[in-house]
Amino acid sequence: MTIRTLLDHAAAERPDRIALTFRRNDAWRTRTFFELSIGVKQIAEALGRLGIVPGDEPLALILENGPEWVEAYLAATCVGIAVVPVDPKLRSEEVLHVLRDSGVVLVVTDLKHREPLEAMLPDLPALRDFVFVGGGAPDEVGGVPCHDYEALRASVGEGPFPWHTAHVPAPQTIASVIYTSGTTGKPKGAMLSHNNFCSDIVGALDAIGPDRVTANDDFLVVLPLFHAFSFVANLILPLFKICGMQFVESLRTMSDDIRTLRPTILMAVPLMAEKLYAKMDARLQENRLARALLKHGWGWMLSGRVRRGLGGRLRFIVVGGAPCPMHVMTGLKRFGILVVEGYGLTECSPVVTINSLTAPHFGTIGRKLPNVEVRLAEANEQGVGEMQVRGPIVMKGYYRDLEATRQAFDGDWFRTGDLASMDADGHYRICGRKKALIVNREGKNIYPEEVEQVIARDPVVADVVVIGYTVGGVPGERVGVIVVPDLDVVCKAHDGTEPPWDVVVQQLREAVCRQCDALAEYKHPRKIDVRREPLVRTSVQKVRRCLYQGALDE
Repeated sequence: MTIRTLLDHAAAERPDRIALTFRRNDAWRTRTFFELSIGVKQIAEALGRLGIVPGDEPLALILENGPEWVEAYLAATCVGIAVVPVDPKLRSEEVLHVLRDSGVVLVVTDLKHREPLEAMLPDLPALRDFVFVGGGAPDEVGGVPCHDYEALRASVGEGPFPWHTAHVPAPQTIASVIYTSGTTGKPKGAMLSHNNFCSDIVGALDAIGPDRVTANDDFLVVLPLFHAFSFVANLILPLFKICGMQFVESLRTMSDDIRTLRPTILMAVPLMAEKLYAKMDARLQENRLARALLKHGWGWMLSGRVRRGLGGRLRFIVVGGAPCPMHVMTGLKRFGILVVEGYGLTECSPVVTINSLTAPHFGTIGRKLPNVEVRLAEANEQGVGEMQVRGPIVMKGYYRDLEATRQAFDGDWFRTGDLASMDADGHYRICGRKKALIVNREGKNIYPEEVEQVIARDPVVADVVVIGYTVGGVPGERVGVIVVPDLDVVCKAHDGTEPPWDVVVQQLREAVCRQCDALAEYKHPRKIDVRREPLVRTSVQKVRRCLYQGALDE
């Protein structure tokens, strides 16, 4: 099984089934699976004419969600070209690292990224083509030839498609190289095969319950497809079950879009589910009768009204990336909308465990997928150990990084770095993180070392530690930093004398913010604690991070 066989099967079995629904030019548009299949073949054929070599030369995809993202990804991967999905909101420094490290030869993007990409070209010797989506493509950028996406499609026409026919990926062919931040501070590219992704879908569907997803389902696509969870849940799963993919116009329009599109399934991060529930609850609290029913525990009587406000067809929400607040899960269940949690990470394609839709255990991440093995390494007396995974969902390794790959495995077991326990029924609970990973309320992963290295570049900073902190016990962490000034540098900037402490604090805070401009917004510290005393270190001069955990909690 490959991603190509999934698409071919969907187009053959239900060619007229609407595959994609999206907003374009102030109107909702659709594409059937047959139309999607033809578009994929046209773009794949165009890639062949550009001379890209499957298996040897990856391409990068820097786009927001939309039909072109799906089409371009499938066009590449269905002929054996590895795709490097890139977050379009990353800062230039981060994008440059991904493109340079992966050695991509072609970038599919839009004109918003023209200028920053042009500035990177001296550091990207392998890059030889740009393809611009949305029209207005120039002839060249910095000497690199440019191509218009729709013009490429038109140049191929209605077929035949000999290059597409001749290049068929094997199950072990790399489909995606997804970059995820590492503890060394630089993102690493997880090599994920067609078999990895297909195995993950098969296992996840077995775990949630037979026939809980059918060809009559429509997925509301809100989360970005460059993220492994959204990619598998909102693209590969609908392909496998021949479901519809409905793209919201924006986060701002999500409430209106959900009523218009009437989806049956939503993949979300906890913050999204929390906001959805809060908005729903606020509307109910405005109604005297609804308030009375909720007060007396008769909220189930409002389920019809609530579901109509969500389009009338929404059956369940799958939440991943971070813990979901219990009141959100129980509150939505009261209205007939089930919320289930799972657990995964990019290197495992990504889902490792998930709750059954038949009998979910709230507060757990569910059971392991039936086609993988999970063990808790070096478990303590309470049964808490590092979760390690073995099976067909585990990546091949990190792209061009043998040492990082070696460190990530214990034999053939992948080390997740997360500490977990398992109850008598086989449900897992995450107890903490062996690594210093920070997971914010949107489910984004932030590695403190990466942020620390950026902040430490400023000469006014003598010492720094980045830690996650919570506010009011709300699930999900914020990024905080404890920073110590280099008073010698500070004094030089003030005619050799030490300024008042409040001036030092202001200077350090400005330095932190200035340095973090090189990082994506979600990695910026929300709390900056300036201290005079040096940080406590081990004998090998590593900051004793554990001493500072919880220091910034509110």
